[in-house]
Amino acid sequence: MTKEIQMNWLEDMVFQTELDGHRLVVDADESVGGKDRGPRPKGLLLVSLAGCTAMDVISILKKMREPVSWFNLKVSGDIAEEHPKKFTGFNVIYQFKKSDDLNPHNVQKAVELSQNKYCGVSATLRDAHDVAWDIEYV
Repeated sequence: MTKEIQMNWLEDMVFQTELDGHRLVVDADESVGGKDRGPRPKGLLLVSLAGCTAMDVISILKKMREPVSWFNLKVSGDIAEEHPKKFTGFNVIYQFKKSDDLNPHNVQKAVELSQNKYCGVSATLRDAHDVAWDIEYV
């Protein structure tokens, strides 16, 4: 199986693609010739990681019939100082509402299943970088 997109140059540093039937525009900061008409590519990598693991965790917890009423993720990536200014590691914080009375064992299991079995984005990134994670109840 192969996943493919096409990216079209619109102007300056503005590019457009269609992904899964949705139009997406990426752009650069104005300081490097962009027009700030869309997110930056590196940030989208964080969005991909967050979306992939979030969907896994919610799906697994629903199957476990856990009463999740609020869920949030914080995803950060450490960026090298020198060019190519690549990501050197990632951290994911899974946040749950303390008052939801979730079974911590099930929450831990859902996160571990996502990180170690189901999330293809995390697995891809982990091949080259550390992907750390933690669970918080707020």
